[in-house]
Amino acid sequence: MAAAALLCLLPALAGCLSTTRSVMQTHPPEHVLSSSLQTLVAETTSRYDAIDTLNAKVEVAASTGGGKQGKVVEYTTFTGYVILRKGGSLRFVGLAPVVGSKLMDMVTDGKVFTMVIPPKSRAITGSNEVGTPSSNPLENLRPTIFSDAFLIRSAAHDELVSLVSDDRIYQPDPTRKYVVTEPEYDIGIYRTVANGSELKTQRVIHIGRATLLPYQQDIYDAAGQLVTVVDYDDYKPFGKQTFPSRITIHRPLDQLNLVLTLTQLTVNQALEDDAFQPPRIPASYQVQRLP
Repeated sequence: MAAAALLCLLPALAGCLSTTRSVMQTHPPEHVLSSSLQTLVAETTSRYDAIDTLNAKVEVAASTGGGKQGKVVEYTTFTGYVILRKGGSLRFVGLAPVVGSKLMDMVTDGKVFTMVIPPKSRAITGSNEVGTPSSNPLENLRPTIFSDAFLIRSAAHDELVSLVSDDRIYQPDPTRKYVVTEPEYDIGIYRTVANGSELKTQRVIHIGRATLLPYQQDIYDAAGQLVTVVDYDDYKPFGKQTFPSRITIHRPLDQLNLVLTLTQLTVNQALEDDAFQPPRIPASYQVQRLP
């Protein structure tokens, strides 16, 4: 009898103790594609192998800071040029807004790099790897950050791979009040540790199943720290290549974000060695030589 009375009270209690609020409605993508790990790895390899050189004009929006500093500094958008040749050669030139003078000129042969910063009369030379980080996140930029972002490498022959499925939720159009729930594939790429059973995560490639194209890449260092997250958006045809027209580079340890919007892209154009000659360093510049 008591149980029956309690059941009668539940509708009334629910009305008094619950509230209803609106949330963005989720929608599935129009199409959801399926694939196997073997095919996804092969397609990633094919996209990487299809590009030997790359010459891009980009608009760069940079910001530094975040929760650690308690503030975010946003820099004026500037024009940049990225010239890349497989084998490690890369050059990035940034131009000052309006006047067009050089903000920075960074070049590498794959082992050592030179970065000239004319507004500060400074130059930095040394290893492609960051040893002692600078307090200025922009000075921690290295050529490999750009090459890893532009070209998504597949697994090497001595690396292990895994595949998991998940969903991602994103808002394709901020002006419309709905979000998309899209199934995704996550390809994990690992290396084994010598004389042990430990695996080191190298990268994770996130692939949306509406297109089977990468929308994010996570890159880890030798210590297992997440050092770079790259987002890929708005794929467009550039000649015979389909390429993301917006690449966002997040550097969580440096608290640095770069948004690269591609306005021009040419692939597989012959590039002479002169394109990767280190910039001349004026005698009056302060030169910092890194190990």
